[in-house]
Amino acid sequence: MTFPFFAGLLASILHVIMGPDHVAAVMPFVIESKRKAWKIGLFWGLGHIFGMLLIGSLFLFFKELIPVEEISSYSEQLVGLVLILIGVWAFYKILKPNPEHSHLHVHTEDQPFIHKHEHDHSHNPNHEHSHKHKDSKIEKRGNLASFWIGVLHGLAGVAHFILFLPVLGFKDNFDAGLYITGFIAGILVAMIIFSLILSKVMDFARNEHNQNLYKGIRLAGGIFAFVVGIYWILGH
Repeated sequence: MTFPFFAGLLASILHVIMGPDHVAAVMPFVIESKRKAWKIGLFWGLGHIFGMLLIGSLFLFFKELIPVEEISSYSEQLVGLVLILIGVWAFYKILKPNPEHSHLHVHTEDQPFIHKHEHDHSHNPNHEHSHKHKDSKIEKRGNLASFWIGVLHGLAGVAHFILFLPVLGFKDNFDAGLYITGFIAGILVAMIIFSLILSKVMDFARNEHNQNLYKGIRLAGGIFAFVVGIYWILGH
């Protein structure tokens, strides 16, 4: 009874992981996110599911009236453009001057060592509250952007229907429903886990004050998105 569910789960996990455009779209957002980065993956997954259901509904019910294949084709071109813009945004974030200053800070626990500690120039007594409020707004914008990019990915490609062909082979609707449920769960699980792992790596780089590793990963994320975007446009 559980086979259809796990078949759908595995199919969607492979679909997400083996799509470099999926990873490239989410990677810079996760890298720049400092709080609850797993939500980036969650919102992309929800958007991707919504986009797939939308293009699927158009194809099934309005195939003769709406140029679904043209919509899908234009969506693929738009995915490439968005990936390029994400790469440019990542480069901007790396090169953007940091308004914060740093000073040497001494730790004496276990073995004494010195590192740089970032502080804002603001003298606002409610600085901690305003900082959290700013982070919350940035987080919401990142989640929203991730959702709509996921929608765009869902619209890009009627080929998504190939992944649902196994549904036709099941004997009853219950098994078909299990497969679809597993497929939806797999999309969310795959991208959330990817976002969590990447955010843990970034946290390690920040906490260990390894600026070379931190900047290197940020640069790699931007380059990856930019290159995949160009390939996506030229290849489609």
